[in-house]
Formats: sequence, C-alpha cells, structure tokens
Amino acid sequence: MKKLLYGFSLLAIVSCKEQLPVIEPTVITEKTPNDTDDPAIWVNPNDASKSIVFGTDKKTNGGVYAFDLDGKIIHEKSIKNIQRPNNVDLEYGFKLTDSTKTDIIAFTEREKQQMRVFSVPDMKPLDGGGFKVFTDATELEHNAPMGIALYKSPKTETIYAIVGRKSGPKTGYLYQYELVSDSLGVHANLVRKFGDFSGKKEIEAIAVDNENGIVYYSDEGHCIRKYYAEPSMGDEELSCFGGEYFTEDIEGIGIAKYQDKGFVIVSNQQAHTFNVFDLKTNAFIKEINLGTIETDGCDVTTVALGSKFPNGLFVSMNDEKDFFFHDLALLNLE
Repeated sequence: MKKLLYGFSLLAIVSCKEQLPVIEPTVITEKTPNDTDDPAIWVNPNDASKSIVFGTDKKTNGGVYAFDLDGKIIHEKSIKNIQRPNNVDLEYGFKLTDSTKTDIIAFTEREKQQMRVFSVPDMKPLDGGGFKVFTDATELEHNAPMGIALYKSPKTETIYAIVGRKSGPKTGYLYQYELVSDSLGVHANLVRKFGDFSGKKEIEAIAVDNENGIVYYSDEGHCIRKYYAEPSMGDEELSCFGGEYFTEDIEGIGIAKYQDKGFVIVSNQQAHTFNVFDLKTNAFIKEINLGTIETDGCDVTTVALGSKFPNGLFVSMNDEKDFFFHDLALLNLE
C-alpha cells in the first residue's frame, strides 16, 4: 500500500534513508505504462542467462510484463489488458493431464475478483479466462484479491495458490486453492481458509519457503506472520515477528536460501529500505538501502543467472514504473 505517512515527517524518513549507503542496482528495467507492483523470477532451466523477470503493472489497462536480464521488455512474453493485476508468483513442474509438466505463473486480477494462471515460457492461459476467488465474501473489499504465492508440496508435488485480499476477517483472511488438471482442464479447488489479521491495514505480500513448507505474509501495520503452507499441518500461527523494525507498512517479501542459511528480506516501504531477518530464528539482521522508492513487491533467487548476475538476483519494485535488479552479492547476505 502506497500512501501518505502517518505520524512520520517525510524529512525524517529521507534523513533515515540517507544514513544508509545506497547499493546501486546492476540493472534498471524499462518503464511500464502505469504502476509497477510485484515481480517473479523464472529461471530458464536450459540457459539461466536467458531467464525472465515478470512484473505486474497495476491498473485497469494493466498487464504482467516480461523482462530480460538487461531490463528490456519482452513484448511477446508479456500479458496485457489485465484489469488491475496485483501480485504475481511462479512455480515449476505443474502436471498437466497428458502427464507432461509446465512451469506456471499465477497472478491476481483484482477488478475481476479472480486469479489467472499461465504456462511459462510459452505464456498460454491455463485457466479458461480466470478462477474466481473469495466467492463466499459478503463485503466489497473482501473479494478483491491482491497477494498471491504458489506453494509446491515436497511430499505430493501438489501446487497450491495462497491468495490474499484488500480486506478481510480477523481470521481466515487467506484462501488456499489446490491447482489440478484433468480431462476437463485446469481447476482451482478451495482447500482451506487460514491466517490471522490485525485489522490495522491490509495483507498483500505473501511468500513461501517450499522446502520447509512455510508461508510468510505481511500484516502491514503489525508484523510478519508465519504459518505452515501444507494444509495437513494445521492452521496454528507459528510466529508474528519483526513489526518493531518497520516505519509503517510491511510490504514485499523475498526468501533467499543457501545450503546452510537463509534470509527473509522485507520491504520497509515508507523508509524506502529493506529489513533482513534470519530464516530460521526470525532474528533481525540488518537494514539495507537498494535505492528504490516505496517498494511494494520483491523476489529473489540464489541461482547464478549468467555473467550479469553470477551470484543470483534480487528484484525490487520501484515507484517510478520500473524494477531494480541487483546481483545478490551486492546485498552482502553471506
């Protein structure tokens, strides 16, 4: 949520940011027509240097834009004329009916109260025009989808979409849908409602640690919440942490995992910085300044993406209709 600051002077926030050295981006993308919001990184399994970053452009005439690693828009891979796409996520190896597999992206289309699912990299719709979400909602903003994250169960290889919304109840704010393919096509079946909400602002950013089966989401004015992503593990909250380190809105979440350690990187939106937490302990590690303004979404991969990003890639939305790409080593996580 980008909005005026409450209880903080702009001068104070700018001064706070200036105290941190700016880590200059490796690449700044071409601009989208309207309002960038959230990215997702697809690692090309055949040639990592030809990987794609997808980023939403949030407006009634919006889209999901594809960028190469030089930050240039790949128009033939972009999905346009989407009615207010909000967040986007990506998963690998979705099983189709003919036993083949495809990578997929999923994103929310807020003004149509639905989520969309497309194959990657051929960018074909798999959803018959969209899957309606929050169909039992009785209040207007309770069926306006915003955040989305895909989770692939390491036990069953089932892929789920976990979807958030503009507003919702104090419990059961998130809906989790199982994506399945049969002779009639692809379906999204609701499997559970979970997740607490403070009621202070809204919940948008959602991210999943697939290997550990954990979902994180930003209760924007309160904390980072942590639950099991596997439905069979139950709906008990595992942690509510980090709120004291944020100026106001807790926004985009990226999870960087190495063999022996991991990090949760979260946008401190009104401070124009990012807070880094330990993946195992939730402990605060440091604050970093990547030069972005009012960052909503972010994504990260530790996979080497050719000569330009040999240490992995961190992508963050910048409130000037573009995205910043940083070689992951620049963040000094290890």
